[in-house]
Amino acid sequence: MDADIRAFHIDGPAGLALVDRALDELDRLWPLAPEVPAQDQVLFTLALSEVTTNVAQHNEHADVVLSIDVRVTAEELRAYIRDTAPPAPIDWDAVSMPGEEAESGRGLALSQAALDEFTHTVTDLGNTWILVRRVDLAREAGD
Repeated sequence: MDADIRAFHIDGPAGLALVDRALDELDRLWPLAPEVPAQDQVLFTLALSEVTTNVAQHNEHADVVLSIDVRVTAEELRAYIRDTAPPAPIDWDAVSMPGEEAESGRGLALSQAALDEFTHTVTDLGNTWILVRRVDLAREAGD
């Protein structure tokens, strides 16, 4: 494996166990990428957790397969998440943070805020989610 690229791939039934496995893999990756600021690590982890948890929770009784590919470089953090679920109907213009009293509905809004790029496409095979957070040392210094 290229020393400048750290990555993992996992797939399996779309469930919370697979989400936990993905987050464990990401935790194992961070020590191999000490140049990635902690804030970038935390926000990317949050977005990956929110998107994969949403897929798992909305498909917990279906026979859906979830595939997660994560790639970490000194320049960016990128995840490709594919699922075999029916198309996820998302009105991206309506995605916003719910009120404080809401018990759910924050996942996509949090992910949008944490990422530099967040796309969702639908094909005959399911949904593809692409999550990108660019490593920006100037952003880190300014926070």
